[in-house]
Amino acid sequence: MNLNLKNKNALVCGSTQGIGKATAILLAEEGANVTLIARNETKLKEVLSILPSNNQHHNYLVADFSKPNQLKDVLESTSLNFHVLINNTGGPAGGPIFNAKIEEFENAFTQHLKCNHILVQSLVPFMKEECFGRIVNVISTSVKQPLDGLGVSNTIRGAVASWSKTMANELGQFGITVNNVLPGATNTERLNEIIKNKANKSGLTVDEVATNMKNSSPAKRFAKPEEIAAAIVFLTSENASFINGINVPVDGGRTKSL
Repeated sequence: MNLNLKNKNALVCGSTQGIGKATAILLAEEGANVTLIARNETKLKEVLSILPSNNQHHNYLVADFSKPNQLKDVLESTSLNFHVLINNTGGPAGGPIFNAKIEEFENAFTQHLKCNHILVQSLVPFMKEECFGRIVNVISTSVKQPLDGLGVSNTIRGAVASWSKTMANELGQFGITVNNVLPGATNTERLNEIIKNKANKSGLTVDEVATNMKNSSPAKRFAKPEEIAAAIVFLTSENASFINGINVPVDGGRTKSL
């Protein structure tokens, strides 16, 4: 299948590692001009250097999503002719929701929903001009089934999903789609942190926790970042033009709800 992303410009958030990095590479392989955005310039340069290129123009922006005003300044200083936006930000620290501090909710809301909103408001005018836009938010299966020990994350992910669905309803008439990809347990640094925290609290070994998590999925394994990226990139293509406002679990069948 030809995803027809040649001459499309994509902005990929959190693109120095994990799912964001895999998505940036796959978008580039499919012909898109990719702009990376994250807070670590050294890592951004490393990823930029490995992006496939066939007369494409790749770039990067440095922004810390804990500082939304800085993100605004960065966006104001660059050309915003993007057809594709991948909203992807590392999840909040784990822990029971009852023990969560108010600041944890505020920080997560800022990094996920506020910054997503800033990006959409900045990029949508060009998408409207082009009568083409693809916004994909990388969230979590907790949107459908809250995950134990991830209280703050469950709360904020749900807020982002509702924001996204509302945005999809408003922007669909302009040829712009807004969809959510919900990764299950994926072999990333974030997952390694979750496993270590669970092991410390449960008294189990890291290997035991990892095995239990794998067994919770019919696939009996963790996803590869590239597998999540494949779903994301399909949703950015012309072929996904009539898919709008949905949540797509990519979790090997772990989520129990339909």
